[in-house]
Amino acid sequence: MSSIDATSSSLAAPSSGMDVASRSDVHKLHGGAIGLVGVLQLTVTGAAPITAMLGNVPIVVGNGVGVGAPAAFLFATIVLTIFSVGYAEMARKVSAVGGFYSFISHGLGRESGMALALGSIVAYSVFEASLAGGFAYFASAKLAGWGITIPWPYLSMVMLAAVAACSYFDVKISVAILGVALIGEVIALTVFDIGVFTNSGVTANPAALNPLAAFQGFDAPGSLSLTAGVASIGLFFAFWSWVGFEMAPNYAEESKNPKKIIPLSLYISVISLGIFYIITSWAALSAYPTPADAIAAGQTDAANFFMKPASTLVGPWLGDAMSYLILISSFACGMAFHNTASRYLYSLGREGILPKAVGKTHPVYKAPYVASFTQSAIAAVLVIVFAAALGMDDPNQAYAGLYGLMALFGTTLILVAQAVVSVAIIAYFKREHPQDHHWFKTLVAPAIAFVAQVAVIVMLVANLDFLSAGYAFAKWIPGLTVAILAIGFGGAMILKRMNRAKYDSIGRMIYQGVD
Repeated sequence: MSSIDATSSSLAAPSSGMDVASRSDVHKLHGGAIGLVGVLQLTVTGAAPITAMLGNVPIVVGNGVGVGAPAAFLFATIVLTIFSVGYAEMARKVSAVGGFYSFISHGLGRESGMALALGSIVAYSVFEASLAGGFAYFASAKLAGWGITIPWPYLSMVMLAAVAACSYFDVKISVAILGVALIGEVIALTVFDIGVFTNSGVTANPAALNPLAAFQGFDAPGSLSLTAGVASIGLFFAFWSWVGFEMAPNYAEESKNPKKIIPLSLYISVISLGIFYIITSWAALSAYPTPADAIAAGQTDAANFFMKPASTLVGPWLGDAMSYLILISSFACGMAFHNTASRYLYSLGREGILPKAVGKTHPVYKAPYVASFTQSAIAAVLVIVFAAALGMDDPNQAYAGLYGLMALFGTTLILVAQAVVSVAIIAYFKREHPQDHHWFKTLVAPAIAFVAQVAVIVMLVANLDFLSAGYAFAKWIPGLTVAILAIGFGGAMILKRMNRAKYDSIGRMIYQGVD
């Protein structure tokens, strides 16, 4: 077979050729364990609504677009909904625990799939470590209020250990825990929204919903010694607030009728989060007497951007509840990313790309327990590395260092994956399913999504100095991203020459055991 024929074969292999539902020689996950609500709990919790709002809105307002914060979330909602159109169509054709990895492998070939497999593993692995840093930061603040001081790495390790313990069992355990966390977050933010908008002293500014406001920064209010707002910063942090929703396809094998549930969960999560973010950011902005006051609070007291108006307009109990919920949210979000990282590792182990042991599932719980423990070890190593590099005595080392830098690194990789998968969707439907090709769903929508994702990546790179919080590591992120993708791509090329059977399996184990 010539190299040209081999490449053609790798692209054209039928999706059903390696259906794990009909095979007895591979370990399977707990099929049909979760329904639509379960998938939503696993993915929406990954987006961590309360963390997104309390962490990102102050920056969108204070350093980005000011009064246009709700408009920025509106714009992001529209773009990500368009992205979900093609993504959902692909999920209807390819049900695979590999998510991005499998989609890109089917659309653009095994080499590209392997590149993004490595990129996705790194992304979700560092996200868990990032959330461990965020958890340690907020836990340190809570403990300090009680007169207790514990070095932040120990608090991070406690969270990682708890996540590992929960993820060892049936996926239903994770669903239950994440469901409780999500309900608490939604209730607290809803109470905040209602409390603000029903207060007689609050006036909601309709200009906040003007779509053009999403692209307008603001001049520095010199009298307050504040800096100017940069629109791209506001837009980037708005998009950042959805990271996690894209994990839905990774649970296809464990869900009931994934061909329907996974696409539906994508639409529900993107649109519901978008509406929620728009309303909550508008409420937070309206809670201040003027936009200038909100900008000042965003720049000078971001940690209390929500807490102060919550305590003033609703009651001190809400501000206190939020201080606990941010802890629960960090833990739950870390668990959601852990579960997804584990399933990427498991997918590669089951296909023989990683050691076969990584592709094992627990004989009773059907959880990918070896991959889960592997992911826990990776996250623990990252915590140790950051503790050694930055120190252990200041919680800000956990927040600005571990949380901020790893979130930035992971987000870069996810944005690249979303851009590439948009191209893969177009190629896949034109080649494999021309009869199902649709001018908008599988062409225009993915094309718009590709352009939008590239634009967000440009925003990220252009604002690295701001996003890095002064840490030099951030400047390495673009280069590391390219290097990781190149290693994955090169590894697939080596397998193609050295072990054709393993190469042929890249991204091809899918789950068709559905009605």
